[in-house]
Amino acid sequence: PARGSESVVSPTVDQVGPYRFFFCSNESGEPPHVHVRRVRGVAKFWFDPVALARSRGFGASELARMERLVRENRGAFLEAWNGYSG
Repeated sequence: PARGSESVVSPTVDQVGPYRFFFCSNESGEPPHVHVRRVRGVAKFWFDPVALARSRGFGASELARMERLVRENRGAFLEAWNGYSG
């Protein structure tokens, strides 16, 4: 198949305000992390330690807010990651 044509499942883990936290099914070989989407922006945060992996479409203050939310919800997100990844 052509690149990008694979079906990727991205289950929502949580919705906090305008932010949707989710995983991608095609990334199970990576260390635990969560993606965050809002309108036109997307970011990816590692869990251990909590750190920004990459982002597009967000300013510094919004990334700081998202990082705080990931830190606050890290336990629940990691539990969901482990349940999702097996």
